[in-house]
Amino acid sequence: MTDFSQFTRRRFIATAGATAATSILLKGCLGNPPSDSATATQPSPAASSVNVNSNEAPEITTVKLGYIPIVEAAPIIVAQQKGFFAKYGMTGVEVSKQSNWASARDNIVNGSAAGGIDGGQWQMPMPHLITEGLITNGRKTPMYVLAQLVTNGNGIAISGKNVGKGIGLKISDPDYIKGFQKTEGRKFKAAYTFPNANQDFWIRYWLAASGIDPDNDIDLLAVPPAETVQGMKTGTMDAFSTGDPWPYRIVADDIGFMAALTEQIWQFHPEEYLAMRADWVDKYPKATKAILKGIMEAQQWCDDPANRKELVTMLSGRNFFNLPEAVLTPPFEGRYKLGDGKPDIDNFKSGPLYWKDGVGSVSYPYKSHDLWFLTETMRWNFHNGAIKDFDMAKKLIDQVNREDLWKEAAKDAGIAAADIPTSTSRGVETFFDKVKFDPENPEAYLASLKIKKA
Repeated sequence: MTDFSQFTRRRFIATAGATAATSILLKGCLGNPPSDSATATQPSPAASSVNVNSNEAPEITTVKLGYIPIVEAAPIIVAQQKGFFAKYGMTGVEVSKQSNWASARDNIVNGSAAGGIDGGQWQMPMPHLITEGLITNGRKTPMYVLAQLVTNGNGIAISGKNVGKGIGLKISDPDYIKGFQKTEGRKFKAAYTFPNANQDFWIRYWLAASGIDPDNDIDLLAVPPAETVQGMKTGTMDAFSTGDPWPYRIVADDIGFMAALTEQIWQFHPEEYLAMRADWVDKYPKATKAILKGIMEAQQWCDDPANRKELVTMLSGRNFFNLPEAVLTPPFEGRYKLGDGKPDIDNFKSGPLYWKDGVGSVSYPYKSHDLWFLTETMRWNFHNGAIKDFDMAKKLIDQVNREDLWKEAAKDAGIAAADIPTSTSRGVETFFDKVKFDPENPEAYLASLKIKKA
């Protein structure tokens, strides 16, 4: 077991077992509560670094962006701390730590004028659902998706109780999980931190690919992360759809093992996104493009291996993630111990990537990816079938996805033409079980899936 000096296993378990209101949470796709400095202000750049002409000057220089303290938030934090926002005229960017996804959802509905936020980091398809009022008690708040922030960085964790049962990328004995009620007196229990979004989709796809119905064969539910980790330790929780740096910590601290990383389930998959209130974007289009330019520059900076040490130091600080650098370093180097006899992974491209991956652009918000998320929403009949058909899904995507603004900002920022996608579709996607998603024929994908509620 690895020794992390000031952040020992005992302290980690004690922390994880505390209430969600006071825990230091260390995962991807879940929220840390605000620290004493929940809002960070932007350092002013040197005058020579400002890169704004009169035609591009933003209509406003202030904005409030929310983030969850996880690796997906890196471009937002870096753009502020390295002065990339200010370089393009956005000198008053405020980044505000959100306590959890529900708080971020409520704050975007309120908007900054009412003490909330103007935009920030989101799981998918939260911006589409908020636009339709499906997760806001019917209060529709139109949003625009502006950029993808990251790929990779998540995985499926399994408790130590289930070691040696063949639970990997492909589950070798699905009947072991299906038969839990008979052998253990309860169903196999798995968790995610926010329903009907990224983490929920990843674990559902993984289970269903091995013939396990996540709605009938197991108990799959949203559980506070502290309770989930404590349950994994005691053996009352069996699986956790989680993100960096939890995959590393769960193995290193002997809580359990990783069945798979999400990049093994879907290589270079879409993860979390930058999205903002549509009314803010419509009112301040030049400011929006200035934000996008800052994000793009931050993403390029983040992907330079020479900057990863500085990135770890920045994010681990008290104002942001508030955790030891040793916890973030391995994921940012692409080093993962999976446990349960699985070979270690040591590949930079297996960790979080922000600008480019093995397919091409990470930052560009492909509409084809939005369509996959909404297809899965239909697959599992989320929100009582509110996304009724593909025509509705495509119209919603056209309303929410502003890839046009991404392209305009990229050209203004001098991004090489080769790095600006010419199609709003990334093309056919292939998953680990050889299933293919063709965005030109999503009906065929949905029909091919054996386990679904649609």
